[in-house]
Amino acid sequence: MRSIKFLLAGIVFGIIMYKSEAVSWYRIHEMFRFESFHMYGIIGSALFLGVLLVQWIKRSKMKNIYGQPIAIEDKEKSFWRYILGGSIFGMGWALSGACPGPMYVLVGTGAMAIMIVIFGAIIGTFLYGVLRTKLPH
Repeated sequence: MRSIKFLLAGIVFGIIMYKSEAVSWYRIHEMFRFESFHMYGIIGSALFLGVLLVQWIKRSKMKNIYGQPIAIEDKEKSFWRYILGGSIFGMGWALSGACPGPMYVLVGTGAMAIMIVIFGAIIGTFLYGVLRTKLPH
């Protein structure tokens, strides 16, 4: 029964993504060509809200669904891994027209061609898992 609220939250998130046009290839194309503020506004507001929520979780000593305290560890400071990882992520986003969240929303809208992109994302994640020990972290 606990999972039903997460499923409902995912459905609401998908509806919001669709209605805000955050899954629109046209809007993503506009963003990467610096022609519109639409997507930057969505991403910026999500970033701002995320920072607020993470600070709230850290300061309120919130617990997870199993009653254990949520511990968010600080990330290791590194420049190149974030530049390289962000660049690969951005190129995939620009080429496919969708980042991971909206990919599943697009399946829900009936755009089945996105399944090719989801397959590629799964293969990429698997390859990262295989090569992780050989990569500079």
